[in-house]
Amino acid sequence: MTFISSRGPYPVTRLRRLRQSEWSRKLVAETALSVNDLIWPLFVLSGSGERQSVDSLPGVFRLSVDLLLAEVARAVDMGIPAIALFPVTPLDRKTEDGREAANPDNLVCTAIKAVRQRFGDSIGIVADVALDPYTTHGQDGLLADGRVLNDETLEVLCQQACVQAAAGASVIAPSDMMDGRIGAIRQALDAAGHYQTLLMSYAAKYASAFYGPFRDAVGSKSSLGSGSKQTYQMDPSASDEALHEVSLDLAEGADIVMVKPGLPYLDIVRRIKDEFSVPTAVYQVSGEYAMLMSAANNGWIDRDACILESLLAFRRAGADMILSYFAIAAAELLADR
Repeated sequence: MTFISSRGPYPVTRLRRLRQSEWSRKLVAETALSVNDLIWPLFVLSGSGERQSVDSLPGVFRLSVDLLLAEVARAVDMGIPAIALFPVTPLDRKTEDGREAANPDNLVCTAIKAVRQRFGDSIGIVADVALDPYTTHGQDGLLADGRVLNDETLEVLCQQACVQAAAGASVIAPSDMMDGRIGAIRQALDAAGHYQTLLMSYAAKYASAFYGPFRDAVGSKSSLGSGSKQTYQMDPSASDEALHEVSLDLAEGADIVMVKPGLPYLDIVRRIKDEFSVPTAVYQVSGEYAMLMSAANNGWIDRDACILESLLAFRRAGADMILSYFAIAAAELLADR
């Protein structure tokens, strides 16, 4: 609506009025980002005193358990609620059947025990369930004649989930995308007495081109080679199917559902949150991180501003929690505010 004055037409409603001061912008803010929304993914390396950079993930390191504990201490001090651990399995421990995944003394279980012993329940530990870090072929499941086997894989995933829960994992996070794995793992955890262990399902995980740096970090890229995960991860064109996946996983006992990747799939986050109103996670994946860091390191964008803006976008879309390699940097920026 406009009115005519001696100075000409002007609007009665001026939306800019509420934007003029920082205090008023805070009062009308529709979405908030806090350290409580963050989960920090960390890569675990065998050995002692080992710290390896990841070329495709500037600022991210593979860490042996002793050095990992120092990083977890930083997360605890900053108030980050949880970490997510991913193992860099030694080549001599990788096999066709990925049996190392079910070893109660494997690298990730050793790291979980160490974190739990040092920090108790002061931080959550999210443990990934999938076979790709442990297989010579880099697939998330067992192979037969070049085909990923669904039901046979579930047996190994259940064993993997149980050894991680026994080691002290707070959250079991199946990322494999096998059909029926949430129900099978929930039953296995309950049968082993792990009733309180949370299940965070990678419910809408897409066969994305944004995972490359992560595969560099865990050493599965060379194993996978020219192989594809399109027979079990979702096609990027799918939207309704994501709701179907989430519905099935919730019925099977998922406590939290996740969308992966993040920024290219904000519409999926919003649809899931609107449809189900359940705890929803999103993973700002390695390719997203690498793009932002590369642009920032070249001086093309403001690193700090873009970190917070990208994370706020996930919250605005409906995410309750965000897995991000920027977690510690974001926590520091939020503390400075």
